[in-house]
Amino acid sequence: MSEVAVAVTGATGFIGSAVVRKLLEQKRTVRCLVEPGANAANLDGLPVERVSVDVTDFPGMKRALEGCSSLFHLAAIYKTWLRDEEIIHRVNVEGTTATLLAAQHAKVKRVVYTSSIAAIGLASGGRGLADESTKFNLFDVANPYILTKWQSERIAMRFAESGLPVVIVNPAFPFGPRDIAPTPTGGIILALLRRQVPAVTPGGICTIDVDDCAEAHLLAEERGRVGERYILGNDNVTMKELFEITAKVANVPCPKLPMPGVLAAGVALGMELWADHVSHKEPPATYRSMRYTQRNAFFSNAKAKRELGLRTRPLEETIARAVEWFRGDFQKLRG
Repeated sequence: MSEVAVAVTGATGFIGSAVVRKLLEQKRTVRCLVEPGANAANLDGLPVERVSVDVTDFPGMKRALEGCSSLFHLAAIYKTWLRDEEIIHRVNVEGTTATLLAAQHAKVKRVVYTSSIAAIGLASGGRGLADESTKFNLFDVANPYILTKWQSERIAMRFAESGLPVVIVNPAFPFGPRDIAPTPTGGIILALLRRQVPAVTPGGICTIDVDDCAEAHLLAEERGRVGERYILGNDNVTMKELFEITAKVANVPCPKLPMPGVLAAGVALGMELWADHVSHKEPPATYRSMRYTQRNAFFSNAKAKRELGLRTRPLEETIARAVEWFRGDFQKLRG
């Protein structure tokens, strides 16, 4: 192993732990910066150094980054709903500021900041593919996650302009194994496996295998241009197509009843209001997230393929890996 460590924030998470594994495959020395109280099951058995530190703690982050050559900053809250939405801003925005400032003071030589396709606008009228040059145009449907990722990416851009060698990656909707939370993306698979999806909603999303996404992070470290952003996506599929692929792979019934967009948004609003005022538990869908996907969150990965050498696998293979994990290890983790 090399002596100089590579730091990873959000290392316990879905994409973060996949990045850690890819780094270990390269025989890198990995320092995982773990949020206090985080579920670290994704790191069990891995030969990594763990440092407990809050990403908003600038002095603590500065100490944690001492001696690190590179930083992969993935720490973020990926939730479409939280009872206290201020937590999302604190981690995603304030945490990015503190972490990148600490990297600057620690003289880290390379930073890969994990943004999201949520920080990029959508193609006009839901037709065609958005790319890295598409301006943000989602203020009317932006939930706290979308808004804070847009804000934090702008912060990363400003650090790049001030001299910090930051490369930005924008993952699409990730699927695959080790989604222990699970994320809202993995929640789609789980809901289908549990036969909890009664109808097909309009719209669609851009997908990416979590391990292909992780590999692209390392490619961004190696080949990415400072101050540039790269969309890490693969297949653009309608929700109907995603449901059909998952149902076929998992051998479960596929929802067939189409639900009009207005009705779907209304149902999602009802779920959100129930969560806000009664259950205080994360709802299956929220009004703004439903409206976002109804616009077709479709993206081009041409730049990442051309400049980074992004490699992707078939969506069917990705969904099969996710289904196998949810039916196996996920159930064991939940007891």
